[in-house]
Amino acid sequence: MRPRKACLLVLLLALAQLLAAASAQGTDEDSSNRENAIEDEEEEEDEDDEEEEDLEVKEENGVLVLNDANFDNFVADKDTVLLEFYAPWCGHCKQFAPEYEKIASVLKDNDPPIAVAKIDATSASMLASRFDVSGYPTIKILKKGQAVDYEGSRTQEEIVAKVREVSQPNWTPPPEVTLVLTKENFDEVVNDADIILVEFYAPCFLLAGVDTARNSPLSMRRLPRSSANALLQFPWQKSMPPQKQTWPRGIVDYMIEQSGPPSKEIPALKQVQDFLKDGDDVIIIGVFNGESDPSYQQYQDAANNLREDYKFHHTFSTEIAKFLKVSPGKLVVMQPEKFQSKYEPRSNVMDIQGSTEGSAIKDYVVKHALPLVGHRKTSSDAKRYSKRPLVVVYYSVDFSFDYRAATQFWRNKVLEVAKDFPEYTFAIADEEDYATEVKDLGLSESGEDVNAAILDESGKKFAMEPEEFDSDTLREFVTAFKKGKLKPVIKSQPVPKNNKGPVKVVVGKTFDSIVMDPKKDVLIELYAPWCGHCKQLEPVYTSLAKKYKGQKGLVIAKMDATANDVTSDRYKVEGFPTIYFAPSGDKKNPIKFEGGDRDLEHLSKFVEEHATKLSRTKEEL
Repeated sequence: MRPRKACLLVLLLALAQLLAAASAQGTDEDSSNRENAIEDEEEEEDEDDEEEEDLEVKEENGVLVLNDANFDNFVADKDTVLLEFYAPWCGHCKQFAPEYEKIASVLKDNDPPIAVAKIDATSASMLASRFDVSGYPTIKILKKGQAVDYEGSRTQEEIVAKVREVSQPNWTPPPEVTLVLTKENFDEVVNDADIILVEFYAPCFLLAGVDTARNSPLSMRRLPRSSANALLQFPWQKSMPPQKQTWPRGIVDYMIEQSGPPSKEIPALKQVQDFLKDGDDVIIIGVFNGESDPSYQQYQDAANNLREDYKFHHTFSTEIAKFLKVSPGKLVVMQPEKFQSKYEPRSNVMDIQGSTEGSAIKDYVVKHALPLVGHRKTSSDAKRYSKRPLVVVYYSVDFSFDYRAATQFWRNKVLEVAKDFPEYTFAIADEEDYATEVKDLGLSESGEDVNAAILDESGKKFAMEPEEFDSDTLREFVTAFKKGKLKPVIKSQPVPKNNKGPVKVVVGKTFDSIVMDPKKDVLIELYAPWCGHCKQLEPVYTSLAKKYKGQKGLVIAKMDATANDVTSDRYKVEGFPTIYFAPSGDKKNPIKFEGGDRDLEHLSKFVEEHATKLSRTKEEL
């Protein structure tokens, strides 16, 4: 055989061996791929089964059970649905349950049948937020997807009648009398009105008022910067408190209240005595010679600035002045009898002259409005208890005749401690009113009748270890806080096991380690799962993360701010989505993204403008 042919034969044999090996490897890979495919299919089937189970609508005693997963799918084709938002631990809900089951039975036999459902608001957090549930039970009627608040009594007769009324084909919500204002007629209409309610709104909202898109110069001039949807009142030109912006009752009552004078006259001594005996709030009374008294006008001006937060009164009665032990030209701030104690003065008195600044009167009222240990209620007095640190003691707070002694027994224990810590604010709170807060503190199942917590200036929360409550245990708890020996409680979802996607998922427990990492730039989106704007942003935000994936010094992250605590007070969440850039080395001064469109171009520009660790090479970008 010639050398060339021999070489050729060797090459052919080698090639044949390579092809055989490749074929065998391909067979092994095909087999492996088939096995992986079968495993994937099985996993997908398991996931589908779990999803189907979540979407399944179960029934308990004739009442349908809805949750975050199955709600939208269930109500999509329903004309009318009756909803009850409840909490498993709520005594009122338990009492109402048999009545609600009767209602479900009656409406099931209606022609056509009307669905009756209940939602555990403590677990269906997205629905509870979406429908503004703040108490239990909350009853709403869903009419073609729109929620109608039910504000009647919790009886079968009234609820069934209301649901049947709403279910009628020709039923429509109460008419709204709305005047549309524009930049052309705004000043004329507002200046001619004695009192007028104006809503500034964005075009995507249904309520009418001033379209901020078409009348942007007017909006920029009048609209508070904090919101695209605001209710302003004139002539005072102040924002209406959010808790009052509930149509129709809240807004109407609020406007009636605002149309009157900021301070109401007290002509008779008995009224003051009633305030003291049966009152539930701070008593503020200005004592004057008459309406021509210069100090009276100063008092009215100050009262007008605080009328949303406190009730002001005045008197020209010498009998009342004698009872209060003051002369004209005085401001008296005192607590009703149930909030008085031996550790604080019966009243606080300020001398008001015609030259007294309104701000000085305002500061005096705010300073003395709270007793040494007050009753912290829900949203109605949130502003009063905004000062931190705040020590809160939770139990069954009830000042009605039958329960007042028990309520005051525990409050007196708190008073013994509060007197020694004047730098802190102390309050008692009903455990049912603050059920969500108690749960977030990890105290909902403590087994104790009385629990305590401290909320500090940075937004951190500290829970007292469950033990038998008395003044000594509370004192030890507050002292440990003062010495910095307590660890904060952090509301957090579980730490993700797989967090390798382009957008890093942050939870309460990892906020400090990821967002506050001093070595890295971090862009953090604080979102809500139910927020439509957040859902629209999601694909853009993912694209942004992919764009900068090669940047090791930059992290693009997101966190569900409804289920996790933001552990730094510098990252305030005032709406969804809220986006901050946390630069390396300066985490206490994050830069908030605002003003620009939330698209890839503007977000990229924002990142590159503030980044400290960004490589500028074209290859990496």
